[in-house]
Amino acid sequence: MDLHNSKAYTRRVFLQQGAALASAAVTIPTFLQGAAEALAQTPGVHGSRPGVPDERILVVVQLAGGNDGLNTVIPYGDASYYRARPGIGIREEGLIKLGSSRTERGLGLHPRMGGLKSLYDDGMLSIVQGVGYPNPNRSHFKSTDIWHTADEGGTGDGWLGRFFDNKCAGQQGAGCSGHEAIAIGRTAPLAMQGRTSRPIAFESEDLFRWTGLEDSDSLVHEAYEQMTSEQPSNAAPGSAASFLTRTALDAQIASDRIRDAVGVRPLVQYPRSRLGQQLAMVASMIRAGLETRVYYVTLGGFDTHARQGNVNGSHANLLAQFSQGVKAFWDDLKAQNNDGRVLMMSFSEFGRRVAQNGSGGTDHGAAAPMFLMGPNVRPGVVGDHPSLTDLDGGDLKHTVDFRSVYSGVLEDWLKTDGAGVLGRGYRPAKVVRI
Repeated sequence: MDLHNSKAYTRRVFLQQGAALASAAVTIPTFLQGAAEALAQTPGVHGSRPGVPDERILVVVQLAGGNDGLNTVIPYGDASYYRARPGIGIREEGLIKLGSSRTERGLGLHPRMGGLKSLYDDGMLSIVQGVGYPNPNRSHFKSTDIWHTADEGGTGDGWLGRFFDNKCAGQQGAGCSGHEAIAIGRTAPLAMQGRTSRPIAFESEDLFRWTGLEDSDSLVHEAYEQMTSEQPSNAAPGSAASFLTRTALDAQIASDRIRDAVGVRPLVQYPRSRLGQQLAMVASMIRAGLETRVYYVTLGGFDTHARQGNVNGSHANLLAQFSQGVKAFWDDLKAQNNDGRVLMMSFSEFGRRVAQNGSGGTDHGAAAPMFLMGPNVRPGVVGDHPSLTDLDGGDLKHTVDFRSVYSGVLEDWLKTDGAGVLGRGYRPAKVVRI
């Protein structure tokens, strides 16, 4: 097979024949020319440059399905809460009270969220109250798109994808190595999809590998071996062969390094939940010194339309998985001495209605709290809890636009121009201390 004949072996044919990372669950980014060299850096060396915090990492946790914020951060001090939820309200004697300051007074966490309370007591948790957006949409798909694009129409590229598009335009090296964004899951979320940048996505490290040895087509395997054994300079610059060689080398190196990282045993015991295992993988990649700037994980199942009052029911179990998983993650990062490099942000596409429904659950609503975690957050409760009586058609009125939180993360943590990413200026929420 003539690899130097651009017509004989195109990028499309290469990918169609399976000389890519295994399974449809993997999203292959457009690797930049210098990716292999950047990936080969010594683990633990983060390539930061003066004034550019390339060592900083953002971990996003999406609670998919519309988490019920009122049974997560509970306004037990407001009698309206119990009037609206006589069957599913969390009783004061069972919840975890936050404190006695003005913003904390009358607020508590769900009884199954002891791990999150530990982070709160350690000054590592910021709870932003009443987060949403104007004219809320109650469709899971549309509202998720709105959060992912930071656009009220839910159209365009993802906000994190635009961050990388802006940051990596014309650049190579640290933070722009072709694996700067990694999602754990079957597909990469829209939030990470840029115009030119593409994230890596995989469900497990075993799926992130070259499967040519398993392929019955010996020609495909032979072509791959030829490409990965050659130097990219052997092919004519700009040719299909040059592109394929670089892509194959970069993909192979990324695959090997990520799988090696995830294969290392964590420093702490993680819960055996899906989220716990996802966060264990992320912590292992951070420990290995990958140049990845953003990791994305998802916990689904929050569409709780029925039987929500049981403190051992599905919603309670999900909150326990979330709380236990993030607590183990931060314990792991602290043991690695990497906790100061990481900020975690958690959101759900909408909250739930204030009143319980006829099935002992809650229906799609609007505003809800967001969580930010890490030693560099502004700890405590940010803002007052939205009114439970001054409602918008039965929903909480948002008091904080979610894009203000994004802007705070972009400006104060990732040190980039928030307006350049979000398309317009939003006053940054003060959620980060540095």
